Amino acid sequence: MTKENKYILQGQTGDWEMVIGLEIHAQVISNSKLFSGSQAEFGGEPNSHVSLVDAGMPGMLPVLNAYCVDQAVKTGLGLNAQINKYSVFERKNYFYPDLPTGYQISQSQYPVVGNGIVEIDLEDGTTREIGIERLHLEQDAGKSLHDQHPQKTYVDLNRAGVALMEIVSKPDLRSGEEVSAYIKKLRAIMQYLDTCDGNMEQGNLRCDVNLSVRRPGAEYGTRTETKNVNSIRNILMAIEYEASRQIELIESGGKVVQETRLWDPGQNITRSMRSKEEAHDYRYFPDPDLLPLELSDDEIEQIRVTLPELPDQKKKRFMQDYGLSAYDTSVLISEKPLAAFYEAVVANKRDAKRAANWVISELLGMLNKQGKEIEDSPISAEQLGGLIDLIQDNTISGKIAKDVFSIMVETGDDAVKIVEEKGLKQITDTGAIEKIIDDIIAANLAQVADYRGGKDKLFGFFVGQAMKQTQGKANPDIINELLKKKLAGE
Repeated sequence: MTKENKYILQGQTGDWEMVIGLEIHAQVISNSKLFSGSQAEFGGEPNSHVSLVDAGMPGMLPVLNAYCVDQAVKTGLGLNAQINKYSVFERKNYFYPDLPTGYQISQSQYPVVGNGIVEIDLEDGTTREIGIERLHLEQDAGKSLHDQHPQKTYVDLNRAGVALMEIVSKPDLRSGEEVSAYIKKLRAIMQYLDTCDGNMEQGNLRCDVNLSVRRPGAEYGTRTETKNVNSIRNILMAIEYEASRQIELIESGGKVVQETRLWDPGQNITRSMRSKEEAHDYRYFPDPDLLPLELSDDEIEQIRVTLPELPDQKKKRFMQDYGLSAYDTSVLISEKPLAAFYEAVVANKRDAKRAANWVISELLGMLNKQGKEIEDSPISAEQLGGLIDLIQDNTISGKIAKDVFSIMVETGDDAVKIVEEKGLKQITDTGAIEKIIDDIIAANLAQVADYRGGKDKLFGFFVGQAMKQTQGKANPDIINELLKKKLAGE
């Protein structure tokens, strides 16, 4: 199967199109769980964050955590979504070995957040709006541990009862690129809001992928759901595999079965898990221990006024105030800590484009190689800003700055200290540079004649010779200006 463009897939019998909807499970940032006072933080000794409510003991009643409700409403507002003033918690009945009550408290018919919109930026500079169908609150299950004993499965209930926001998109996604952009944008919005940290490694952000294929423009096909994929890389691989599997199945005369599948990262395939349940299979009914959740306009407005500057707003401001391109801006606002880092670098009236280039190309490139996040950068924003100051005031050249940057990464020293200790200051003495150029011209008269005869590319040769003679310390602007005059016979 090959890709004709970013939307059309080509099978043996013609063109196909993917139809994708995502269910994102985002762990709410809160100190305690959704219906108990147990700690909600990640980690801890197994079964050390478990109350009698979490353990499903008889007679224990759930008490709704109002802060988690506020976090869900805040997220809904950040998604430009409708906030439902009336919502209901229901029991979703299914057996999980790590769900002690035998049911999950969730929201089905009446979620706390309704329709919304997320705008995503694509690599070709275009944007697309992806619809949000709903956001509802529910409690997480515990964790089954299959690798602790050869014959037994252990259960850790620390995560049981932790508040989740399930964010369900409409089937508006059509490619892996869009899926990646959508997840990153959603994660950025929640990070800006401080409602979910988006940490996929810890399972704080997980994804179910609903995917079907169809002939372009035809009716929707039969979809499958691939459960609990916990990295963008695996999500994209699961999408590619599942789309290929469905196309090959249909083209060979088979039919796609609506089912739940699992992603196997060892074999890079999806595997059948169980037939797909419908809502009636879960026997939803309102939880008799919880009253309907009712919100007033004033309560919603009190949350609205606390919203910070969100990614789309920050993008508009960065482009207007700093004159950055849409691409550079999209990279810089993609994560809240990265945007804050850039703003610290560009402070004190530093050149905004130069600062963006250093953050995106040099700093992020280095962090990617080291497998680090911006919060773990060995160079602070103030240190990087100090390096840029030395470039702007012509103390060092851009080429030398890259060498200084490498030393900063290794030692943690400031740029000024490194430049002083290693004698890397740029030569700006016009007289000294002019003498060096005169010597180079005198030693390369044949090349001078060729240059004056029309071989313009030899200019780079003379620049290289000048930089070599000055060990890269000469101001390149002065070199270029003097060389042009000297080679022109002035």
